[in-house]
Amino acid sequence: MNTRPVIDESHGPISLSASFNSDVSCFSVGTDTGFCVFSSEPCALQVSRLLNAGIGIVEMVRNPPLTTNPRTGIAEMLGNYNYLALVGGGKNPRWPQTKVIIWDDAKKKEAVTMEHKTAVLRVRLTRTHIAVALVNAVHLYAFSSPPTRIAIFETADNHLGLCCLGSKLLAFPGRSPGKIQTFELKTQNVSIIPAHASSLRALDLSQDESLLASASETGTLIRVFSTANCAKLAELRRGVDPAFIFSIAISPDSNTLAVTSDKSTLHVFDLTQLPGRSPATPAARSSTNSARRRSQSPQISSPAADDEPQSNKWGFFSKIPLLPRIFSDTYSFASIHFEMGDEAITNDSSLKYLPALGSLPTRPMKGIIGWKDNATILILGTGRDGRWERFRIGDRVIQQGQEEVIKKDVWKDGWKRYLGS
Repeated sequence: MNTRPVIDESHGPISLSASFNSDVSCFSVGTDTGFCVFSSEPCALQVSRLLNAGIGIVEMVRNPPLTTNPRTGIAEMLGNYNYLALVGGGKNPRWPQTKVIIWDDAKKKEAVTMEHKTAVLRVRLTRTHIAVALVNAVHLYAFSSPPTRIAIFETADNHLGLCCLGSKLLAFPGRSPGKIQTFELKTQNVSIIPAHASSLRALDLSQDESLLASASETGTLIRVFSTANCAKLAELRRGVDPAFIFSIAISPDSNTLAVTSDKSTLHVFDLTQLPGRSPATPAARSSTNSARRRSQSPQISSPAADDEPQSNKWGFFSKIPLLPRIFSDTYSFASIHFEMGDEAITNDSSLKYLPALGSLPTRPMKGIIGWKDNATILILGTGRDGRWERFRIGDRVIQQGQEEVIKKDVWKDGWKRYLGS
C-alpha cells in the first residue's frame, strides 16, 4: 500500500495577494506565476503578466486608466500610470522579499529596485510618493528615478504591514502598540493618535483624507478619528466576542464604514451622525436608487433622506443608566455573510507561503473591502478560491405588525471566481 504523502498537486493558479486601487476602478492580484489586473465592475481580466515565478505584493499607482491597444487588442496602462510596485512571494518568489521592484509595464521590465534589510510587508504607491512597510519601520520615498528617501519612521511590531498613503497624508502604527502616527506630506508635521490599548489590526484613510478608522487585535470596536485635530469622532461596536479584523473601508462620501472579520460577516455602519457630517447627499441617494434598480429586488424602496439611522439594536435598554456599555454602543445598521472559502488554517506546505496581510497566519487574505460607489461594496478573497463578491446597500421595506417600516439594509448582488480556476 502506498502511504507516501502527496508532494504536490495541480490546483491551477493561486492568488497570493489582492488590492484595490484608490478609486476601486480595478484591482491587482499577485499569483504564483506573475500578476494580473482586473476591472472591478464588471469583474474582468484586463492585464496579465506571466513571470514564471511568484509575486506576493502588487500595488498600482492611484487611479491607473486602462486602454486597449488597437493593434494587439491587449489592455494596457497609460503614461505615468504604467508603473506598479512588485514584491516576490510564494514558493518560488520572482525576487527576494526584501526588494521592491518598480515595474514599467509599458516596457515589460524592471525600472527601479529598492532593497531593504528585512522583508517588505506592504507597499503603497501614488504618483508622487512610495511608502514601504517593514515589520518595525515605514520608509517614505519621493517617486522619482531613482526614488529619493524622505524619511524612515520606527513603528511597533507591524506584522500586517499596516500603512495608508494619500495625496496629503501618510498614516501607520506608532512606536507604541495601539497608537497611530500621521505624517503630513507637505508640511512634514507629525501627529500621534492614542487609538487603542492593544496592537493595531486594521487601518483605513477616507478618500478625502479627513477621517481615519482603526481596529485593534481585540476586534470588538472600530474607532474613527479626525485627521485635522486627532479627535475621536466615533466608537463603533462590531460585536462582543473578539475577532480578527480583515479589512476596514470608508465609503467615498465618508458617510458609511464597512468592516469584515474572521466571523465571515460584513458589518456596515452609518457615519452621518459624526460631528460635521450630514445625511446622504442627493448624489448618494441617486447612486443607491441606481443600485436598487440594478438589483431588481422587489423588496427595496427608494431611500428616505430624513430616516433615523438604525444604530442601536437594544432599543430602550440603551437609555437605562448603569447598564454595561454594550447596551449603549453604536452597532452596524446591517450585516451579511461573505465567503471565506474552505481554506482553513493549516500547515499545508503550499499555503504557508501565502502572505498573512489582513488575514490569519497561514490563511490566504480574505474580506478585502473596496467601495465602488456609495451604494456598492466589493469584497476580494485570495488563495486557490480567489473570489470577487458584490454587495449593494439600500432601504428595505419590512412589515412590523400592521405597519411598514423602512430599514437600511445590505444584500449580495453577485460573485465570481476571478482566476477562472
